[in-house]
Amino acid sequence: MQKTTILLITSCLAAMPGCSKKEETEAEAPAPVQVTAVTQDTIRRIVSGDGMLFPRDQASVMPKIASPVQKFYVNRGDHVKQGQRLAVLENRDLTAQAAEGQGAVDQAESNLRTTSGAAVPESVVKAQTDVDAFRQTMDAAKKVLDSREQLFKEGALARRLVDEALVSYTQAKSQLEAGLEHLKVQSVTKDEQIKTASAQVETAKAHHQSLEAQVGYSEITSPIGGVVSDRPLYAGEMASPGTPLLTVMDISRVVARVSVPQGQAGIVKVGQPATITPTDGGPEVPGKVTVVSPATDPASTTVQIWVEAENPGEKLKPGASVHVVVITEMFKAATVVPVAAILPGEEKGTAVLTVSADSTAHKKQVTLGVREGDKVQILSGVRPGEEVVVVGGLGVDDKAKVKVISTTVEESDEDENPAPPEAAKKDEAKPKAK
Repeated sequence: MQKTTILLITSCLAAMPGCSKKEETEAEAPAPVQVTAVTQDTIRRIVSGDGMLFPRDQASVMPKIASPVQKFYVNRGDHVKQGQRLAVLENRDLTAQAAEGQGAVDQAESNLRTTSGAAVPESVVKAQTDVDAFRQTMDAAKKVLDSREQLFKEGALARRLVDEALVSYTQAKSQLEAGLEHLKVQSVTKDEQIKTASAQVETAKAHHQSLEAQVGYSEITSPIGGVVSDRPLYAGEMASPGTPLLTVMDISRVVARVSVPQGQAGIVKVGQPATITPTDGGPEVPGKVTVVSPATDPASTTVQIWVEAENPGEKLKPGASVHVVVITEMFKAATVVPVAAILPGEEKGTAVLTVSADSTAHKKQVTLGVREGDKVQILSGVRPGEEVVVVGGLGVDDKAKVKVISTTVEESDEDENPAPPEAAKKDEAKPKAK
């Protein structure tokens, strides 16, 4: 029994150096990693967000008068042109009123012609005739007065006759002045009567034009070209001012309205290229930025931008949800690595692991630039052609040995995650469970 115990202890002591050497070999086995080459590629600085589509233009056609719909000429989904007739409202009463207004205009014009061409000129002619007679009488009295004054100076005529001639002249002059005032009054009366008759004509015409406009309001036309998107009423129903009779949308172009964070809105400018992608998986549509809101929404601290795009075939529908990408800047031949190559949690900044030809890992500090999707721009730290670790780099020390495994998709899972030889032998050495 004692000999057996000694043999067991001796066997264990002899086996200990081999076990320690085996564990040390397992600890120093190179870590398997996947690598990819640093490349030069085009990368874009983008601002993206989700939004909703709106038509390029939209018009809610509202009637200006309250009247039943006599007839619709279009249905929902019909394409219309600007100025095209869409509907007609009941207008028989308005047409009759317009005809009555035209009669009032004719009557006022007739009164104007009578006033300016008949009654008023007769009184004016009489007043003018009286003025001419008074002027002749005054001229004759003036001649008599002048003659008698000359004879009186020569001593051939008595003073009394001169005074009588002066009285006659004064009376004739007074009659002429009165006649001139009467003629003036008659002329003013004529002008005022003509003005009054002319004003009556203008008033009648204005009233008639108002009635004609009411008749015109009963014919509904499209203010824009587009497609009829809504027609809530039927023929015979009452159309009311302030209530849309039809809605017309111009969807030959659509506008995506997107709210982006305030910090990103500063680099978005009008005219920059963009893409619109429907969230239901439709094709990507190119467009450009047309509006950048000058104000920030205080509730969401976002800025709204508009991206306009062509809509061939009218496949994009207003109200649909879309994803918008605005390309604010483009860098060609930039140094690019996958985002997976960036080591997380580095105390000294951002770093990557490169692998040299002797399968040695080197940790390098890098400066990042633009990120787009699963790739990122490297401004400094690595050069195109170097290989960087994309899988398995976490926990690998600087200048540690690694084992590069293939990164192709076609290889099996065993090749992508191979076990170290020592571990494989260890697994083979384990007894199988019974």
